[in-house]
Amino acid sequence: MTQTTRNLVMDLEDAGCQVQYLTRDRDGTYPALFDTILADAGIEVTLTGVRMPRMNSIMKRWIQTYRHELLDRTLILNQSHLMHAQREYEHHHNEHRGHRGIANARPRAPLPAPITDRNRLAQLNIHRRDRLSGILHEYDHAA
Repeated sequence: MTQTTRNLVMDLEDAGCQVQYLTRDRDGTYPALFDTILADAGIEVTLTGVRMPRMNSIMKRWIQTYRHELLDRTLILNQSHLMHAQREYEHHHNEHRGHRGIANARPRAPLPAPITDRNRLAQLNIHRRDRLSGILHEYDHAA
């Protein structure tokens, strides 16, 4: 058993929680012993898809954004509070927050029509709506 594997199992036991699944890529740095030790601890190892190298990176980026924009700024009180915050963040992330990788579009909303009228650009009326008690801000053109 490697030192890293020992530390992983000990940290899980010290935390007092039961992990059910561990998703990992198919990298050769994980020996069969790694999966065996996790199976003995009651953890099922699931592997990322075959020939899907971006799958792991996309999830790492989403988790990093989720932690940075929500969890690093919020004191979570209990599981129901966490679930509520997660639902609100998912709604914000998918329906309002712009994504640079897809031309600043929202995954579940069409791109807004560009404003080309100079008079309208000079008189923009922006409305701000706070979500999760002001942790997330959403901006829209007021009617």
